Amino acid sequence: MVIFLIFYSLYGLGHFYLFLKLKSTFSISSTLNITTIAFLLLMMTLSPFFVHLYSFKGPANRVRAFAYIGYMWLSVLLIFCIIAFSIDVSNLLIRIGGFIFEKDMSKVIIYPSQAFTVSVVHAIALTIYGYIKAKGLPVERLTIKTTKLPEGINKLIIAHISDLHLGIILRGERLEKVLKVIESEKPDIIVSTGDILDAEINHVDYLTERLNIVNARLGKFAVTGNHEFYGGIKHSLMFLQNAGFTVLRGEGITVENLINITGVDDPTGRHIKSSGTNPSNVSEKEILSKLPPHLFTILLKHRPRIDDNSLGFFDLQLSGHTHKGQIFPIGIVTKLIYGTHSGYSKLPGGSAIYVSRGAGTAGPPVRLLALPEITIIEIIREKPDIC
Repeated sequence: MVIFLIFYSLYGLGHFYLFLKLKSTFSISSTLNITTIAFLLLMMTLSPFFVHLYSFKGPANRVRAFAYIGYMWLSVLLIFCIIAFSIDVSNLLIRIGGFIFEKDMSKVIIYPSQAFTVSVVHAIALTIYGYIKAKGLPVERLTIKTTKLPEGINKLIIAHISDLHLGIILRGERLEKVLKVIESEKPDIIVSTGDILDAEINHVDYLTERLNIVNARLGKFAVTGNHEFYGGIKHSLMFLQNAGFTVLRGEGITVENLINITGVDDPTGRHIKSSGTNPSNVSEKEILSKLPPHLFTILLKHRPRIDDNSLGFFDLQLSGHTHKGQIFPIGIVTKLIYGTHSGYSKLPGGSAIYVSRGAGTAGPPVRLLALPEITIIEIIREKPDIC
């Protein structure tokens, strides 16, 4: 609830900022015009909520069109506000400099009409560019050498999917791209670190059949992300199970005496009622300590939070959630919050973490300086040193 309040507060402030820019740029004075613009901006502020609400009852095509309009607008507004605010700050610094040095700086000031035009044009252009970039799917490769693979097993290949966000916007076409990459890599294990579904999940059940066709010889494993809970955990768990995933909710397993895989629920589940018992209260350390320590251990965890008590009990934590910000400069915020918000980092105790940028998009189908990805991880056996 707090996250949604923060989001709508910031989104509302963005629309209020746009309203002030419109009013000052075009000298809008009529009460009717001001009221009309304010009403329209209020409706756009609430559009993500309306999309979610409409998705439960509306026809798929109409909901999708409505979602595209609302979410593309979100991207345009975000980029507009960043550019316009940067111009405002620049103008303020120029004026302060002129005052301090007693110089006329009017010739280098960017005036309201110019600033508005520059901001709008760049916001639209960058949104279109980000929309095109979001359609790509680069493959990131990670190689890890370990002495914890059994003798005779020289390599295990793991395909890591995160944050696909199948829903009203991303559907079959996006899923096909992901599955074609996975099929071509022939992985031994497929893992999903959450948000394989978006919050609007009422129109994607038919995709389980295609997902279920793609398998790996050692299995498919998944954990919940926050969006699985937003969309309804019962529905989400059924989707994942019908798609062939073993969903790990606060448990660990040893796969054919080759590798340990552990998964935990996203903490969102603690605040939203879910079906059955919620195993999120079991500590990671307790789960991990029950697994054979001589085998390579993977921890699946949606958010890239590190539990210091678990360090040394796992070899590799796989996470997602951040999207590397998805639209620059949000990545600066995710970096400050999580530290490792993209890529590979070593941790104390011989552990490590890899954070995926995600295969899809949340909200706007736009990515700016934060490309999507599918991750292919090769775990290679290294002979132990003999003293």
